[in-house]
Amino acid sequence: MVPTAFLFPGQGSQQVGMGADLYREYAEARDVFAEADETLGFSLSRLCFEGPEEELRLTANTQPALLAVSVAVYRVLAGRGFRPDWVAGHSLGEYSALVAAGSLTLAEGISLVRQRGIFMQEAVPAGLGAMAAVMGLPAAVVADVCRQASASGVVEPANYNGANQVVIAGEAAAVERAVALAREAGARKSMLLNVSAPFHCSLMQPAARRMAVLLNEARIMNPVVPLVANATAVPVRDAGAVRRNLILQVDHPVRWEEAMQYLGSAGVTRFWEVGPGKVLSGLIRRIVPGCQATAIGDVGSIQKLLASS
Repeated sequence: MVPTAFLFPGQGSQQVGMGADLYREYAEARDVFAEADETLGFSLSRLCFEGPEEELRLTANTQPALLAVSVAVYRVLAGRGFRPDWVAGHSLGEYSALVAAGSLTLAEGISLVRQRGIFMQEAVPAGLGAMAAVMGLPAAVVADVCRQASASGVVEPANYNGANQVVIAGEAAAVERAVALAREAGARKSMLLNVSAPFHCSLMQPAARRMAVLLNEARIMNPVVPLVANATAVPVRDAGAVRRNLILQVDHPVRWEEAMQYLGSAGVTRFWEVGPGKVLSGLIRRIVPGCQATAIGDVGSIQKLLASS
């Protein structure tokens, strides 16, 4: 059998209507959304399917919404015999991966990411923080750009995505200065992102402290499938390490490129992006040359997979 890793997307893949076709077509998806609605005490499913978009884009709603859609896709696949040898998730997607790996129940995962979104939003008042994507510069150059721009405030690498793509985060003025410096340094593209908070940087320390309280009380089990963690880019196989890494990832950068390189070195050649979007499957093709990468996030892609198996 070809070793397979399931990759779960994080922030940035949300859009009104996501998951609606899964809900109509598959009982597993309906069960996931019903449990999410019951856990949260409001209709997350209606928000996913109908919006309004500005409410869905609030990170306290986006995070459980993305988790619900990703887990719905996973359970449809698992119900038809498709299971991974490894899992990983980008940022928020690490929680989806842990649900798939049996380390978190769906209800626990939904509750945790709802609070994670609230804590992250409250850590930095709206409008004071920003994030930007820098493409076409090596990570070391982007880190140097951030050091230069730090005279204007906090700005740090937040996502090492690979393929010379680094996302930075921090105080708005400093991020804007870094964007300008990156362009001067020869970046192919350097642009601000439409996000509600500056994730995965030191400004998130208040959120990390609050998440530590919740995670230390949460019911977390040993993963039954090994997970490669965001914050360390190494495998996690016990509940204690899961807990530590989920706390660490709030205010530390996502080391996605290193995590994917680890999977490649472990012999994984087939990657499935499980959930809304195609960003991770695009990245992995450039990080692990020659691999197979497939995005599976809707009824059409699931049916295509079933027809080819």
